[in-house]
Amino acid sequence: MTILFVCTGNTCRSPMAAALMALELDKRGVQDIIIENAGLSAYGEPAAPNAISVIDELDQRSAETLGRHRSHNITEEQLINADIIAVMSDAHAGAAIRRGADPKKVHILSTKKESGITDPFGGDIDTYRETRDRLIEAVGALADDIL
Repeated sequence: MTILFVCTGNTCRSPMAAALMALELDKRGVQDIIIENAGLSAYGEPAAPNAISVIDELDQRSAETLGRHRSHNITEEQLINADIIAVMSDAHAGAAIRRGADPKKVHILSTKKESGITDPFGGDIDTYRETRDRLIEAVGALADDIL
């Protein structure tokens, strides 16, 4: 199984979600799921420093991996090969479908309180912590659904 996390610029939410899902699956002893991430409008940028910092608060190895991340655009191959395309908003879902994703594979990450995950880009460290915590809840719920 392959899970593809998608956001806009691929510097905050999708790489954080991928790191958090890897931690969640590791905690559950699951090793046979491939986790990828990409953006809809990415330009080879590094992960946002605050994204790295808030992941580092949980797991240093994941933060080191995130520190090597460079944003990249979603590919047709990723859309075809992914079993689950986890997006951050309705707009991301629509964009992924317009680019060829099977609508049945598209899943909007959500928490109990809200649908979607808001973009922390440009926010302070507390904004990134809030996003991280929402992503923890959302990827946990996704893991529950698929396992």
